[in-house]
Amino acid sequence: MSDASEKIRCDACPVMCYIAPGQTGACDRYANEAGRIVRTDPVVLLSHALTGGQRIVPFAAADWDGETVPPDTFVTGIGSGTTYPDYKPAPFIVSSQVAGADMVTVVTEAIFSYCGVKVKIDTDRFLGPEGAVVRVQGEPVGHVTTAEYGSQMLSLGGVHHLTGGSKPEGRITCAAMLALCNGEAVEMEIEGGARVVVQAGQAPIVDGRSERRMRVGCGSATIGMFAAQWRGLVDEVVVVDDHITGVVSEHQAGKVLGWEPTGIRIKGHRSTPGRYFRVSEPGLGWGGTRLTDPLEILGDWQEKKGARPGLTLLMVSTTGEDHAYYVLDEALKPVQQPLPEALRDTVALIDENCEPSLCTVLFVGGAGGSLRAGVAKNPVRLTRSVQGGVTRLTSGGAECYVWPGGGITFMVDVLDLPKGAFGYVPTPALVAPLEFTLPRAEYLAMGGHEAAIRSLERSVAEGGEYPTAARLESWPVR
Repeated sequence: MSDASEKIRCDACPVMCYIAPGQTGACDRYANEAGRIVRTDPVVLLSHALTGGQRIVPFAAADWDGETVPPDTFVTGIGSGTTYPDYKPAPFIVSSQVAGADMVTVVTEAIFSYCGVKVKIDTDRFLGPEGAVVRVQGEPVGHVTTAEYGSQMLSLGGVHHLTGGSKPEGRITCAAMLALCNGEAVEMEIEGGARVVVQAGQAPIVDGRSERRMRVGCGSATIGMFAAQWRGLVDEVVVVDDHITGVVSEHQAGKVLGWEPTGIRIKGHRSTPGRYFRVSEPGLGWGGTRLTDPLEILGDWQEKKGARPGLTLLMVSTTGEDHAYYVLDEALKPVQQPLPEALRDTVALIDENCEPSLCTVLFVGGAGGSLRAGVAKNPVRLTRSVQGGVTRLTSGGAECYVWPGGGITFMVDVLDLPKGAFGYVPTPALVAPLEFTLPRAEYLAMGGHEAAIRSLERSVAEGGEYPTAARLESWPVR
């Protein structure tokens, strides 16, 4: 132990800070307490037996009675500390029994330069063209990727933004990812598109407007779902959508129901009967288009194909938020009229079938490098064990999806982790908790650090290399 009045060097990450007494390192995660490096946040323990609230468990306390921790307690990587470089065993290697089987859980906080977040934004609003740069505080932090059904997708972070650009780019990318992973709101601007506020589990705010619903489906799918509801109430229905605009009289669903032709003409690229692509450019209007007046997509009505004075028309968006009712006059021009009471329920049904608009944030990391050496002396065997399903990988106790192929690339929903689970180091890189759980025999066979295995009771009684306390919580429930 160093003299309590001197700066001491922290080896928990590549920055290797010299920390003065009573001060923290650049990451605010480690401090110099009386000449000893300590972890500023407690390690998080999870228990199903704990109902509500939190409990502080003293590490390495001489008077600990051994009854503070329920028997089902799971030690997470949150607050556990890091063993960089990982020539030494992970901070906690805990033995346990699960259904009578001897198990080992290896716990660490991993440092990720190769990481990012995938953001799913439930909205039809146009956020920006595919491939467009996403900026935070003017710095590029990611890009727009392929749109999915009813949602726009962003890919943020990654090693090239963290370390391959300017220092401000890396710093702001790291800060934005950290905030998103810890459930905080981040405002971003998309080149050629919208300004969006993203927060996990909350509705997106697009150009100052909070989204309410994601679409029930594309225009064609909406007709497939609700054509029977409209039959006998209206002569024609057009569902306006940026992807596929649907026309009920031409659509197969309408044909099966015996819908008569109406002589309607749609300005767009006809795909199959009743389905039209590119009726408008994408935007913030009807159905994710630029339209504020849906009549812009209609051509002249054709009398020879069924158009007639008095024919009724409902135009509606894929969320039901935008709708209008028209009647053709003597010149076969649609004239807007109040929506009949009988059609109100059908529009409300579209709205009812739309799910709430939310932002989903998935952390993606590549658990490679030397962190595996903190788990086993032959690191490739850990990779193979995870890929083979023998070793269960969790992050802060949350289930992870492990990508097939080489390496340990995983994804986890940030809302499944306890709050404040993610940290950072100013290299810059993110810090995320990891837990590897596997049978004890398999752990020893892969070259695990047998001498470092301790029971939960011993782990609490003796503490780790850095932590000074633990926080016992109930498992997160959404």
